[in-house]
Amino acid sequence: MGVVELRDRQVIAGFCRRRPAVHAYALGDLDDFFWPHTRWLGWERDGRLEQLVLIYDEPETPVLLALAEPPATSMADLLAAVAEELPTDVYAHITAELVGALRHFAPTSPPAKHRKLELVDPSRLDGHPDGVVPLGPDDLDEVLAFYAMAYPGTWFEPRMLETRRYVGIRDSGGLACVAGVHVWSPEWRVAALGNVATLPEARGRGLATAACAHLCRILLEDGVDTISLNVRADNAAAIAAYQRLGFAQAADYVEVPLSRA
Repeated sequence: MGVVELRDRQVIAGFCRRRPAVHAYALGDLDDFFWPHTRWLGWERDGRLEQLVLIYDEPETPVLLALAEPPATSMADLLAAVAEELPTDVYAHITAELVGALRHFAPTSPPAKHRKLELVDPSRLDGHPDGVVPLGPDDLDEVLAFYAMAYPGTWFEPRMLETRRYVGIRDSGGLACVAGVHVWSPEWRVAALGNVATLPEARGRGLATAACAHLCRILLEDGVDTISLNVRADNAAAIAAYQRLGFAQAADYVEVPLSRA
């Protein structure tokens, strides 16, 4: 019983498939595109993997995913055991009641409540206006300029455009809306929408809804059977828009920057 380090993707996938919408980011990070940036630590009891944490090191501040499976007490044990192995600063996606389980770490800003949503009714993706265009590496400069205006501070790595699972809607010759993925893997049949944004002057016209609907249809054609996303719990307008697209709540958690005290 205790901490194990994992590199067997099938074992990790078997654990994540217990609740694939909750662990969509972890499943997507099993893909070769993301795998080199990952480290996986688990809590094992009687030969069974009870909890899993992922450290993803591509962003400047590494991301820690620690979403507990019942019983949450064993995730607290895992976090306490691995705290010394974590980077000095991490951006944690964590089950809310477990923030204090990371010994010697303190929040540098208050935890922000978030929800994980999953696509449960793909029929609602139909009937939205189109005019959506694909985006790829050749569009990088335009996409970077767009995010600087529409979503400054979002986590976007230029290589994400290599997935060719980014789409946009242009208005007056320029991008007015973009929707993309944070993770995408046809092999592991999972995607997590991310970097969805609309220019301030173009909001309220349903552009993001149309772009997300179009992107979800592409992902389903890829063979993806789990489409998930993260959204702030206080963003009622975004949650309502995703519900209209057929998404439903999968889990609550918090996002919080942590620094070694």
